[in-house]
Parts: sequence; C-alpha cells; structure tokens
Amino acid sequence: MIKRIKDMQSELKENMRGGKGTIEIQSIFTPEEFKGKSRLIAKIKVNPGCSIGMHEHDDEEEIYYVIRGEATLTDSTLDKEVILKPGDASLTLGGQSHAIRNDGQEVLEFIAIILLY
Repeated sequence: MIKRIKDMQSELKENMRGGKGTIEIQSIFTPEEFKGKSRLIAKIKVNPGCSIGMHEHDDEEEIYYVIRGEATLTDSTLDKEVILKPGDASLTLGGQSHAIRNDGQEVLEFIAIILLY
C-alpha cells in the first residue's frame, strides 16, 4: 500500500495529556489500514513552548523517533531530562511513563508508534 501525504489526516490536540499548547498529529496509517498490533503510527508536530504531558503506557509501548528540532524528554526510568536530536529515538515500555516538550526555537517533528501487547 502506498499512501500519499495529501491522503493523511491531521488533527489538532489542545493541552495533550496535560501538556501545553497545540499538538498536530498526522496519522501515517490508521489501525484500520494495517493488521499489526498498533494503535498509532503518526508524525507529531510540537511548536516551540508546547508539550505533551507525562502519561503512562499500560499494555503497550511507544517509540519516538525525532526527525526535526530538539525534544526535551522526561522518562520514568531516568533520573534526569534528556535532549533528543534528529536521528535519536526513545522507547517507553508498558508500565513506564514519559513526557516530551519543545524548548527550542524550531518546530519539533517526530514519528510516534504505539505497539500493543
């Protein structure tokens, strides 16, 4: 299957998971389009000063892969915040939690994939 960018749906979420500002979620493929155990395959855009708040994953795991900008990641398995740059990735397993924010001057873009158990 080939899916063109013009056919990918986007939605805006305000204060996502208790975060700040507006987050754009562009679904690359929807769960109805594939057979694997996933509920999200998307490109996420976070404007400067915006964030996705701390949230836990139960019976699922989430991968972030940074494409553009810099992300400040808070992860329940780390004792400090870390900066992710283009090409960096993070994995949050079931029972763990994380948050991400854009403290930079440029739009943060990353791929998010949520895999189900």
